[in-house]
Amino acid sequence: MPDTMTDVIEELVIANRILSHEGVIDAFGHVSVRHPADPNRYLLSRSRSPLLVEPDDILEFKLDSEPVKRTSTRLYSERVIHGCIYQARSDVMAVCHHHAPAVMPFCVSGKPIVPVFHVGATLGEQMPFWDQANEFGDTNLLVVKPEEGQSLARALGRQWVVLMRRHGATVAGASLKEVVSRSIFLCQNAEYQMKAYLLGAPTPLRPGEVKLAGSINVMPSVVARTWEYWSMRLQAAGLWPPQVKAPGEAEAKPVAAGSAPAGEKKKRV
Repeated sequence: MPDTMTDVIEELVIANRILSHEGVIDAFGHVSVRHPADPNRYLLSRSRSPLLVEPDDILEFKLDSEPVKRTSTRLYSERVIHGCIYQARSDVMAVCHHHAPAVMPFCVSGKPIVPVFHVGATLGEQMPFWDQANEFGDTNLLVVKPEEGQSLARALGRQWVVLMRRHGATVAGASLKEVVSRSIFLCQNAEYQMKAYLLGAPTPLRPGEVKLAGSINVMPSVVARTWEYWSMRLQAAGLWPPQVKAPGEAEAKPVAAGSAPAGEKKKRV
C-alpha cells in the first residue's frame, strides 16, 4: 500500500502507462483508484491519452464523479463508471474501463469470455454482459449519465469483470495493482480462448480451479512481481513518466556520509 498521497498519484500514473503499453487501453480508456484516506472520493486523470498521463494530470473526484475542486480542464466523459462502482462496492479500490482489441470480438459477438488458463482465474467464474440498449435504447454507447453508470454497476454485481456489448469491458480490483493485473490477464485470457477455438471448443477452468488459482494470483507477492515486470518493460521502452521515481529507486537507501558502501568492509587505519 502506498505510504503517501504522492505515492498513490505516482502509482496511478504508472498504472495508466502500463495499461497502455501492454495493449489494454490506447488513446481512450481510463483507470482510477479510490482515495486512500477518504472512501467517498477517488483519483482519476484529466481527459488525456493514458500513455501520456503525468502526476499533474491526476484529479480528485467525489463519488458523484464531480471534481472536488472546480476546474476548467477537460474531464473524461465516462467517469461515472468509476463513481457508480465505488458507490455500489465498498470492497472495490480501483476500476479500469477499456476497449482492448483482444476483448472486443467477444463484446461484439456476445460470446462469453471464460477463464481458460491459470492467471485467467482472477477474472472469476462468470463475466456478466451489460447491454446499454436494454434500458436506454439507442445511445452513443458512452456511459455518461449517472443512471447508466448505476446500471453498469448493477450488472457487475459481485463479480470483478463486466463485458459491455459493442463497447468494451470494465474491471474492478481490491487494489490498483490488482486491477492492472486483472485487466492484462483478461486480455491474455481472451487471446488464448480465441486461439483455442482454432483447435476446437476451449475447456474452461473448473469452479474449484477458479477459486484456488484466483486467490493465489491476487496475493500481494504475485501482484508485486507482475507490477515489477510491467514497470521494467515500460522503463525499457523509454516511456517511464517524468517526475516519477524509477523502478527500484524508492527502495534504494542512501549511504551515510563517511560510511562504507554496503558489502564493503571498512579498512583499518
